[in-house]
Amino acid sequence: MRKLVYYVAVTLDGRIAGPRGEFDFYPMGTPEQAAAYSAAMNERYPETIPTAARAALGLTDTPNRRFDTVLMGRGAYQPGLDEGMPSPYAHLKQYVISRSLGRAPSPDVTVVPGHPLRLVRDLKGQDGLDIWLCGGGKLAGTLLPEIDRLVIKSYPVVAGSGIPAFDTAFTPTHFAPEDRRTFDNGVTVTTYRSTP
Repeated sequence: MRKLVYYVAVTLDGRIAGPRGEFDFYPMGTPEQAAAYSAAMNERYPETIPTAARAALGLTDTPNRRFDTVLMGRGAYQPGLDEGMPSPYAHLKQYVISRSLGRAPSPDVTVVPGHPLRLVRDLKGQDGLDIWLCGGGKLAGTLLPEIDRLVIKSYPVVAGSGIPAFDTAFTPTHFAPEDRRTFDNGVTVTTYRSTP
């Protein structure tokens, strides 16, 4: 069965973005450290690179290794849309969960106005690779009962405020670490699996 995987960057205080959606404050280290980190992540998760950037990174012909579907909330989708990218991950099946977006700006994007839990359960029952939960915090909070894996890229920075990784009611949910790698730029990438 396909798994729902929340693959996301977070600060030390659990924020995925600043109060206005900022993410340019994440430290990448020296150019050499940043290049080594990016190369390792692109090798492991090439499908998480937006379609427009894949050619510049030599990923145009790289097959999807882990995901063939992406779920985004309106907040995660809007920055690409604002930059003229109505289909940011054209190499994936794209779903945007939003009550306010209305009609999809691209035929490659499916807007789902409600019931994301039902959507995820339906997608899990279909054949294919895993499903990438791209963000944001409200959507992750709603989908928490269906998240099978977390891939947390923890950056050595405290945001102080901003969008939390999970915006939901107090809901203790257990995960067990499976794999951890620390990079020279200070980023730690940990994979967790859900536990009963």
